Amino acid sequence: MGKILLIDVDGTLVNYENQLPASAVDAIRKARANGHKVYICTGRSKAEVYPNLWEIGLDGMIGGNGSYVEDHGKVVMHQLITKEQCTHVVDWLHARGLEFYLESNNGLFASEHFETAGEPVIQLYSARKGKAGAEQLRVRDVFPDMIFGGELYRDDVNKISYILGSYQDFEDAQKEFPDLQNGTWGGAGELALFGDLGVKGITKAHAVECLLEYLGADRADTIAFGDAKVDIPMFECCARSVCMGSGGEEAKAAADYVTAGVDEDGLYKAFEYLGLI
Repeated sequence: MGKILLIDVDGTLVNYENQLPASAVDAIRKARANGHKVYICTGRSKAEVYPNLWEIGLDGMIGGNGSYVEDHGKVVMHQLITKEQCTHVVDWLHARGLEFYLESNNGLFASEHFETAGEPVIQLYSARKGKAGAEQLRVRDVFPDMIFGGELYRDDVNKISYILGSYQDFEDAQKEFPDLQNGTWGGAGELALFGDLGVKGITKAHAVECLLEYLGADRADTIAFGDAKVDIPMFECCARSVCMGSGGEEAKAAADYVTAGVDEDGLYKAFEYLGLI
């Protein structure tokens, strides 16, 4: 029986400038031709999965760090932040002067000043990933379809990311929102630049379990590919795990195998090593 491959997007399938290596496309197409199933497993919501990714050929996706599961266009599981929770978060972030964006399958909805406040943070994030020209990046380069001026009190939100003024903002958010899943994300070394808030109890691992149950598949046939701390629950859930050489040290330590970097044909080399192609 073919394997079920669960591939993180940012830092694994694409680099942190949203560039998709041709070798990664080749690897996935060859693996699917060999009878393996391929799902992206990402923090992105469906609105951020742009056509170039679907055009690779995918069997489905796990999105929102585990809040959404889709197989061949069929929604398997989708858990949303309630409108009341969203309103509470938006009002709290406004009161603290923190800029943010709401992640929905219907789009990314930015706070009033996110484009300006987010630019230096996005640049620092990319620079920490070792990317040349990071100082030239703009918010619209990273989020080309982000919606500015849209409704912020919503009932279709998977998760909310906000710019950290300091780590204290994250610690205070944990106290303010015990009913939500609190996390952080950043650049190399897992240094926190953003906080995020999602559905309580949702992880990539939980979503993998939902997908396997739907497929009637065996955990023994799963292989996870990632690069960051948020991928560790997925590593632990799957039978085998691979971290990109350009990934964080915690993720590397948690993986069964470390391949080359995302820009060094790391995904293709991992597929070869595992006998998938």
